[in-house]
Amino acid sequence: MKLSDFDYYLPPELIAQHPPSERTASRLLCVDGVTGARRDRNFRDLPSLLGADDVLIFNNTKVIKARLHGHKESGGSVEALVERVLDNNSADSHKALAHLRASKSPKPGAKITFTKNGLSVTATMVRRVNDLFELHFDRGFGANFGSELHGNPSVYGVLEAFGEVPLPPYIAHQADAIDESRYQTVYARHQGSVAAPTAGLHFDEAMLATLAAQGVSLAYVTLHVGAGTFQPVRDDDVSKHIMHSERYAVPQSTVEAIARAKAAGGRVIAVGTTSMRTLEAASRSGSLVAESGETQIFIQPGYTFKTVERLITNFHLPKSTLMMLVSAFVGHENMVDAYRHAVESRYRFFSYGDAMLLERQ
Repeated sequence: MKLSDFDYYLPPELIAQHPPSERTASRLLCVDGVTGARRDRNFRDLPSLLGADDVLIFNNTKVIKARLHGHKESGGSVEALVERVLDNNSADSHKALAHLRASKSPKPGAKITFTKNGLSVTATMVRRVNDLFELHFDRGFGANFGSELHGNPSVYGVLEAFGEVPLPPYIAHQADAIDESRYQTVYARHQGSVAAPTAGLHFDEAMLATLAAQGVSLAYVTLHVGAGTFQPVRDDDVSKHIMHSERYAVPQSTVEAIARAKAAGGRVIAVGTTSMRTLEAASRSGSLVAESGETQIFIQPGYTFKTVERLITNFHLPKSTLMMLVSAFVGHENMVDAYRHAVESRYRFFSYGDAMLLERQ
């Protein structure tokens, strides 16, 4: 298929700039991939749309304050977006890979000083790694700031003290205290993402409790979302696109929860495309296994789904790989009709927008 097959017109005013007043206050567009039928619902209706034997799979990654502002020794400004913390299992990790925006890219050995609220920390640019820059933060920074690092003398501590929430480029305002809370799922556990698994933003603690009380199983995977999720597809032949790599993990408890649901006649429902990609990556042998690693899985029309039967997701950017994933899941014609209907019905789009519940074609 061609890139233009996944394009659509979106009036700019439909791009949600702020979250709704309550997490569950969004609209929900239900699409049947078999019949193409659509229903306009509210997200609060979700419990009534699920069965007691179903299992919901959530991505419990946690968004880090990955955006840093600083300057080079020459005085030139630098903006860094940390893509990945290296030596992630180390309590005192001081290395990270980052995207850097500057008038002139720093060379190996260059010092970059990041500042916030009168404090500063210095990092050395060690080398280029493709489009990324490897930064080594000063190992002594932990002793300098104390409580500002929240007891975490690592890159994560630096990000907590100096960073800001990395809102997507289509959200125009600078991240504030509301974003720090609402651009994070209520079940976030494992830090490492630079973008939220946004389908999960619609769930609050009360809805999770309601779902559990009615017998719906809640299980978790982890996929740390990278900045590559916003990279455009540049080749008109979409099959030539190469996905960015992301870290993921599927625990044995989730494999067992899915097996129980299937045995009872329930359905496997991925909450978000990140959960979908994680489950399908761990099912590449034909059946789901517990594992961890890196995935570059690219789901596009023609893909055969092995585990997921329903998908809760937000609306995605035109010409994006996520549009291709949705098209593969619900059918291209159904996807085109659903997005046309969503625009005509004034749904809110993207991270802080409304949601869809899709039945696999």
